[in-house]
Amino acid sequence: MTEMHNQESILSDGAVFFIFGATGDLARRKLFPAIYSLYREGKLGERFAVVGLARRPRTNDEFRVDVRTSIDEFCRYDVKDNGEWERFAEHFEYKPLDINNVDGFRELNVQTEEIERKFDVPGNRLFYMALAPELFGSVSHNLRDGGMLDTEGWTRLVIEKPFGYDLESAERLNEQLSSVFKEEQIYRIDHYLGKEMVQNIEVIRFANAFFEPLWNNKHIANIQISLSETVGVEERGGYYDHAGALRDMAQNHMLQMLTMIAMEPPSRLHPEDIRDEKVKVLRSLRQYHTAEEVHEHVIRGQYAAGAMKGKALPGYREEEKVNPASVTETYFAARVFVDNFRWAGVPFYIRTGKRLPVKTTEVVVEFKSMPSNVYLGRKHKLEPNLLVIRVNPMEGIYVRINGKKPGAEGGIQPLAMDFCQSCMIGINTPEAYERLIFDAARGDSTYFTRWDEVAAAWSFVDKIAEAWRESNDDLHQYPAGSWGPQAANELLEQDGYRWWPVNGQEEDTVVWK
Repeated sequence: MTEMHNQESILSDGAVFFIFGATGDLARRKLFPAIYSLYREGKLGERFAVVGLARRPRTNDEFRVDVRTSIDEFCRYDVKDNGEWERFAEHFEYKPLDINNVDGFRELNVQTEEIERKFDVPGNRLFYMALAPELFGSVSHNLRDGGMLDTEGWTRLVIEKPFGYDLESAERLNEQLSSVFKEEQIYRIDHYLGKEMVQNIEVIRFANAFFEPLWNNKHIANIQISLSETVGVEERGGYYDHAGALRDMAQNHMLQMLTMIAMEPPSRLHPEDIRDEKVKVLRSLRQYHTAEEVHEHVIRGQYAAGAMKGKALPGYREEEKVNPASVTETYFAARVFVDNFRWAGVPFYIRTGKRLPVKTTEVVVEFKSMPSNVYLGRKHKLEPNLLVIRVNPMEGIYVRINGKKPGAEGGIQPLAMDFCQSCMIGINTPEAYERLIFDAARGDSTYFTRWDEVAAAWSFVDKIAEAWRESNDDLHQYPAGSWGPQAANELLEQDGYRWWPVNGQEEDTVVWK
């Protein structure tokens, strides 16, 4: 927990939240339900307002109906019929806005000052860009030129990924934003950093005496990070065909989880000290300098036609809005090294893909095996100990050890201690967007990405993308519904390891709950 997280758990001074792209899918599925959950839990109080902004015309009443529909469909709380909804909906207003017309921003500023007087908000303004990245710059400049940043309170900008397409485009985007906002005002959101078990990684590591002393190359054989999806590209074919798994998942979610696992203990429990340690990990990543090194350590694949649960599935090139000759990867796996004293020589295996058999996100820490030529190792095959951190969809921790089989035979079998956090909390586990919106409003930047983090991640990823542009010979096809290309298995087999089963459990493992 950081110092910021120990603050009063209510937005005491209040704020006005501006949602650009308020009629879009992100606002409907995530943002409105998150704001309602924060309200239900008493974290917003009554000193707040939400202004929805988009091109299409809407009245306030029509907008509030849209918000109610969103909450009924996607929120973890049911709306109470005791007048609460009316009190909540009163905080929502809508304004049609042409984001290229600065006069519209001047009108918005007048409207905002009226809203702030109505709800006793002292000029605190949070701008949430649920927009395409190419619009961030022009919106930021018009916020400034339209007087929206001339306030006695604080102003903060929350932006969604992707933050650029490569390092060069990310630098251009950052220059545009930096000409208006200071770095400490910019909150680059990666919703994976808002997930309960990702945030729990630092607690598991730094609050348990039997993990942290072993968290190094003397005791850990390898670490595996898996992010698998059962869905294909759905209606995102146009976007995905220009992004691919490398940019859509690896550059942000995968590398962010890697930094949480590999970072050093921060000197203080302060957001900037924590982010400093994450940047050090990214700077310590062993770069791929040649195309040959990329081909040796990185696997890319694309799903072909297949089947899942008896249902036939099309191949990626057959999906809507996808180029029939596309070489975009839907699967990415890599062997990564963090070249510092703690992790020297320990391979980190990361993989992500679409149309895989199970939807899950988890981290597997495989500890070094006991010696095979002494004592019990001479008579038994001893499996390695595992620590599995389950991030999504089930949340929890799984620890695997070796123990004696019941009976007189003296056999040894894997035993698992399984803590299911989702089973304990159930459907009311807070969503990632709830935490991150609340953190941004409180000024807690711990779980947002800083510019030097973004730049370091792009610097690593760009070398891979550059090698792929030279040749498509290493694009592996895999059937939809399978676990990806065989080459990804061979990546680990070269080192004497294997991918551990997703969800951590094997048939011969006895589970203690």
